[in-house]
Amino acid sequence: MSDTVTLVDYYYTTVADRPGEASRLLGVLRDRGINLLAFTGFPEGRRSQLDFVPADRTAFLAAAKAARIKLSRPKKAFLLSGDDRIGAIADTCDRLAAAKVNITAVDAVTAGGGAGRYGAILWVKARDVKKAADVLGAASSP
Repeated sequence: MSDTVTLVDYYYTTVADRPGEASRLLGVLRDRGINLLAFTGFPEGRRSQLDFVPADRTAFLAAAKAARIKLSRPKKAFLLSGDDRIGAIADTCDRLAAAKVNITAVDAVTAGGGAGRYGAILWVKARDVKKAADVLGAASSP
């Protein structure tokens, strides 16, 4: 199976940098039946930023509003998946570097358990999204 690259919307919120904050918000979304394609969190100053890539934007936004979760406007990121192999992410980075597109951040993992698959989320600056999408042959999310 070949690699798949999808241009997706993501939303972020910031929360106190303390134990249980991500669990609390993820629990709210779970209890409202929200499926996430990706989730990541990291420290941002004295707070933490939580990024959500919802499978269904409309349902996600409604659930977040009902739970009074303050979200950013939609931003763009790329979801990658494919057969795990040596250099899978290096190949993607090479293509973007050759096109002079700087990668802001990337998180990549294997599916584990011998599944032989990998997945990643990759960010570029807003001004580079179209160029990166063209270079990577990205499909847009529904």
